[in-house]
Amino acid sequence: MSGFVSFVSSGPGDPELLTLKAVARLQAADAVLFDDLSSGPILAHAKAGADLVGVGKRAGRASPKQDHVSQLLVDYASTGARVVRLKSGDSGIFGRLEEEILALQAAGIAYEIIPGVPAACAAAAAAGIPLTRRLSARRVQFVTGADVSGQLPEGLNMAALADPLATTVVYMGKRSFAEFAGNLIAAGLPQDTAALYAEAVGHPHQRLIRDTVAGLAARMETLDSPEPALILYGPLAGGAE
Repeated sequence: MSGFVSFVSSGPGDPELLTLKAVARLQAADAVLFDDLSSGPILAHAKAGADLVGVGKRAGRASPKQDHVSQLLVDYASTGARVVRLKSGDSGIFGRLEEEILALQAAGIAYEIIPGVPAACAAAAAAGIPLTRRLSARRVQFVTGADVSGQLPEGLNMAALADPLATTVVYMGKRSFAEFAGNLIAAGLPQDTAALYAEAVGHPHQRLIRDTVAGLAARMETLDSPEPALILYGPLAGGAE
C-alpha cells in the first residue's frame, strides 16, 4: 500500500504568503514533516490529529541526517498516508529536494511539488525593491555561501558572481561572507557595491540592513545571531531609484 507525498513550499515564514494549494495539502495530510523555518503559525493549517514531525536542519545545531529524513518520508508513505514534506522558501532552491525525490522514486512512491515564495523574493519585497532593472540589472543569480561543512564552497565562478550588473543573492552565507566578499573584490567587484542583509524575513522580528559589500563584510561578526539570513548585492540593493 503506497501513499503520496506533497513537497509543500511554505515561503519565508509568513503564513499569509502560503499558496492556496499549500494550505489545502496541509489540511488533508496525515503526516507533516517540517523544517524549522516552516514551523510556528504555518502548522496551524495542519488537520487535527496529523503527525507533526520536525526534521529541520540549522547551522550549529544537532539536526537529523538527510538519509533519515528521506527514509521517514518513505516509511510514512508506505503505510498509505498522505504526507506533506514542508520546506521553507521554495523547496527547489537549496532545499535538498532532489535527494528526497530520489528516495521516493526508488521506493515507487508518487509525489508532487508545490512551489512557494523564495526567500530572495520575499527579502526584496520587504526592502521595497525589485530584483531586476532594465539595462543595469538584467540578470539574477542565487548562490549558496556554505558547503556541507558550513564553509565557503570551493570552485565558485567568481567572475560571474562579481558581475556589477547582476543582482546576486547569497543563501546561508552569514559565516562565510567576509571571505566571500574579499574574493568578490579581488575578482573586480567594486567594494562600494550596495548590499542588503535580510534576517528572519517574513517574521515579525525581521531585520534589514543596507550597506556596501565591503562594509557589510566588516560588520558580519556584530550581526551574529541564530536567525536565518541572506545577503543581496548589486545595483538595486541600496534601494530603488
